[in-house]
Amino acid sequence: MPKIKTHRGAAKRFSATGSGKLRRNKAFKRHILTKKSPKSKRNMQGHCLLAAVDCASVKQMLPNL
Repeated sequence: MPKIKTHRGAAKRFSATGSGKLRRNKAFKRHILTKKSPKSKRNMQGHCLLAAVDCASVKQMLPNL
């Protein structure tokens, strides 16, 4: 039987919390930051939880989480 492989692109973008929920990075913080306000740049820091509608497809790509 073939082994179940992890989707490597998804593994670099998503991680699991201690309770098993999925965590993602926030977008729009890479470049063109001069026109963005400090408040919006602050709100883009850190992680947030993945939306519930996307969890099933991401968990299919990451079988070992």
